[in-house]
Amino acid sequence: MIEVKQLVKKYGDHLAVDHLDFQMEAGKIYGFLGPNGAGKSTTMNIMTGYLGATSGEVIVDGHDILKEPEEAKKHIGYLPEIPPLYTDMTVMEYLKFAAELKGIPKEQREDALEEAMQLTKLSEVGHRLIKNLSKGYRQRVGFAQAILGFPDIIILDEPTVGLDPKQIIEIRELIRGLAKKHTVILSTHILAEAREVCDEILIISKGKLVASDTPEHLELLMNGAEMVEIETKAQPETVRTILSNMHGIRTITTETIGEGEPQEKTTLAKMEVEEGQDIREAVFYAFAKSEYPLLMLKTSKASLEEIFIELTQGEEEHEHAGNL
Repeated sequence: MIEVKQLVKKYGDHLAVDHLDFQMEAGKIYGFLGPNGAGKSTTMNIMTGYLGATSGEVIVDGHDILKEPEEAKKHIGYLPEIPPLYTDMTVMEYLKFAAELKGIPKEQREDALEEAMQLTKLSEVGHRLIKNLSKGYRQRVGFAQAILGFPDIIILDEPTVGLDPKQIIEIRELIRGLAKKHTVILSTHILAEAREVCDEILIISKGKLVASDTPEHLELLMNGAEMVEIETKAQPETVRTILSNMHGIRTITTETIGEGEPQEKTTLAKMEVEEGQDIREAVFYAFAKSEYPLLMLKTSKASLEEIFIELTQGEEEHEHAGNL
């Protein structure tokens, strides 16, 4: 459905997008993740034809967005981070205007408008001026504009910004529903949203694609590592001594929990375990032998948050240095 080939975008000496390569299939939800300034919005703006690229190609359903913009854009619905609204229009007037711009045939416009407004729950505010709507409802109007006519590809830049928790859930359900017949691409800073909604995640750092996989596989394959966490009343140095000669542990980090006297505090220890190793039983018996009971013992894979930080670390320092 979409092919991005060696995409480059420069602003003077600043390389915003650095030779991006990826493909997107029909009927999936793709999430763009990355720190501010990583190149997410720039990439999406190029994919929609809003910005030109310095070099590279974006092929939308067989059409080059730069060489055949009209044909390519027929397949795209786009919601920028700040919805492009004419606030002196009513919701209905604005969506009729958007339908005309999209070239939706007159005989189909009424049905298209009705369907878009029902899906975004705008029917009750159709005759209100956009400037009198809340931020959440304005976001819905922008969303309705993007899905109007139901193009093959729907690109959403931070689609749930400004919505309350109930509206966020509704928009997520709408996005999932759209993916049955459309390719949906969204950028988000909310990692939980990416995990819940997206079929595949693309992580961008400093204009480069650093990961592309399903949320589950990203969490599963991160270094092949599994974490074992324990909580005990033993002091941190005692915990390290007990674990020091245990086979299969890569790293150990400890943290003191609680306040007051030492006997009132506990130690939380996290161990990175070599792939294929299960040390839980050995840990249990080691602490039992030392007469330090375990208050908690559990295993966990690297979370999406931890993967995001691992793959994009240094980005903030890079941006800060560039602003000095």
